[in-house]
Amino acid sequence: MIIVMKDDILPESPEVQRVIQLAERYPNVHAEVRKIQGVLRAVTEIYLLGETSTVPLEPFEEFSAVEKVIRIRERYRSIGRHQGQAEAIGFECNGVHFGQDTFHLFPGLCAVDTRENTASMFQALQALGITTTRAGAYKPRTSPYDFQGHGKTCLPFLFELAGKFGIKVIAMEVTHESHVIEIREALSASGNATGVILQIGTRNAQNFELLKVVGQQQEFPVLFKRGMGITLDESLNACEYIATSGNHRIIFALRGMKTNLGDPHRNFVDFAHVPVVRRLTRLPVCIDPSHSVGKKEAAPDGLLDIHHVTAQGIIAGANMVLVDFHPRPEQALCDGPQALLLNELEHFVRDAELVRRTYLERCKLRQQKPG
Repeated sequence: MIIVMKDDILPESPEVQRVIQLAERYPNVHAEVRKIQGVLRAVTEIYLLGETSTVPLEPFEEFSAVEKVIRIRERYRSIGRHQGQAEAIGFECNGVHFGQDTFHLFPGLCAVDTRENTASMFQALQALGITTTRAGAYKPRTSPYDFQGHGKTCLPFLFELAGKFGIKVIAMEVTHESHVIEIREALSASGNATGVILQIGTRNAQNFELLKVVGQQQEFPVLFKRGMGITLDESLNACEYIATSGNHRIIFALRGMKTNLGDPHRNFVDFAHVPVVRRLTRLPVCIDPSHSVGKKEAAPDGLLDIHHVTAQGIIAGANMVLVDFHPRPEQALCDGPQALLLNELEHFVRDAELVRRTYLERCKLRQQKPG
C-alpha cells in the first residue's frame, strides 16, 4: 500500500508521523517514508509493507494531509504506475528535466579516448544546441584484452571540456562503487562543471550489490540498461533494487536482446517495449540504437538501419536516445565501426526531431478521437 501525501507535506512533518503511527497499529505492518523529488514539486510517499491485504484504505484517506491511498496490485512497488494511480513526476539533473513527457538526444563517445576527439565531439554538439551526451570512462568488455576505458585519468579533461562547451549532462557507465567516488571527486574538482548520470550497463543488470550502491547515493540519477539476456520483468525488478535503496531518479534503457533471432543486427531490437515500460512504470524510457544495430548499413531508401531503428523507438514514445558518434571512428578504442560520423550528426538530429514531432502529432490525434 502506498500513501501519497499532499504537496506541502515533507517527510519530517508531524502529519507523516501520525500516518505512520496509525499504520503500525496493524499487526505485521511497518512503514517506510520516501521523498520523490520532481522538477516542480516533491512528493512524500509512505510505503506500508508486510501483511497489508486486510489493512483498510478509509482511515488513511480521512487524514487531511493525505492526497490518495494506493492499493498495490502490481509487482513493481516503487517504480510502478499501479494502474495509473501513481504519478510520473520525473526529475531534474543539472537543470535538465527528465520525465515521460520529455525528449533528449545523447549523442557522444562510447568510450573517451583523447582530449582532442572529446573536444571535437562536444564542439559539434554545441553547434547544434545539444547539451546532453554520452562519454564512457569505464568500459567493461567481453574480452580482458580489449580496451577497458581510461578510468579516472580522463575525468578531469572530460569535465573541463564539458563545462567549456556547455554540456549539462553526461551519461557514463560505472561498474564498481569506487567509480562513483572517483566521479564525485573529479566533478567537485572541476567546480561541478557539468552533471552526470550513472549508467548501469547490461553486463551489470543483475549485479545487485552495485544496484544498491547507486541506489543509496542521491547525488546522481541512474540510467539502467536492460539486461541483454534476461526478461523485461527481471530488468524492471533490478530497477526496484535501485529505487528501494532510496534513489528514484531512474531512466530505463532498451538496448537490444542477445539472440541470433536479430541477425544481421548485433542484437534483437526490443523498442516495441517502449510503451510497455511507460505503462508499467513511472520511469522515462531511453533507447540505444547503436548497441542494438551494431553496424552502419543503408537501406534501399538511403537511410541507415540505425536511423530507422531510432525512429521506431521515438515514434513509440521514447524519452531519450543514447547513440554513438565519433570524430575519427578509425581511432576509436571501442565500437568504432558502429559509430556515426560528425558530418552525419546534424542529419541524425534533424531526423530524430522530425520523428518526435510526429509522435506528438499522434498523441494530439488520439486526444481528438470521439469518445
